[in-house]
Amino acid sequence: MYKHQWVNGTEANLPAGKVVCVGRNYVAHAKELNNPVPSVPLLFIKPTTTYQPFTGDIVLDAALGAHHYEAEIALLIGKQLDKHSTSVLDAVVGVGLALDVTLRDEQDKLKKLGQPWERAKAYDGSCPITAFSPITSIEQLKNNEVRFWLNNELKQVGHSQHMIFSYEKLLSDICQFCTLLPGDVILTGTPEGVGKLTNNAEVRLQLNEEKPFTALVRIQ
Repeated sequence: MYKHQWVNGTEANLPAGKVVCVGRNYVAHAKELNNPVPSVPLLFIKPTTTYQPFTGDIVLDAALGAHHYEAEIALLIGKQLDKHSTSVLDAVVGVGLALDVTLRDEQDKLKKLGQPWERAKAYDGSCPITAFSPITSIEQLKNNEVRFWLNNELKQVGHSQHMIFSYEKLLSDICQFCTLLPGDVILTGTPEGVGKLTNNAEVRLQLNEEKPFTALVRIQ
């Protein structure tokens, strides 16, 4: 069973909560998929069954179709946030990285039908996630960068300062209608460069200048 981890190898004393995901939070990514740039955050949720550690083997179901990667900065929530909360950044206790793995063909079908994306986004194992770096100062949330490599080829680079909606704006918006609880995770959107995962591919995620996380993709 998945449990949140800190980068020092210890287990975080937090439950594995829901994953609130943000779509189209980088202008270039919205444009690469021919999507309009949103004026308010575009949100969807992955359940706890989507978690798997971004380490060792990342196992995905071949029967579901082609899986596409979307690398994202992940925020770990440490205290409750609701519509009465003010200092929302104080609730962030960790920052890490994740892949919002997506069945792109299925998503395209759903979008054309005007239907929700859960079949393409919320399936088992579709949120491989790294260990979290603990947040001891709000300054740590001002300049975050994510890099993603597929088979040693750099595919995605994103920076928190290039997001359409900042961490603070996202949290403030989400908690107006959806209470965030300790152990919940926010995926803050993916930069341009998304693409298809292949079986036995090596994938690597790096936050800022920290040691990268590496895993192997097993599509079976």
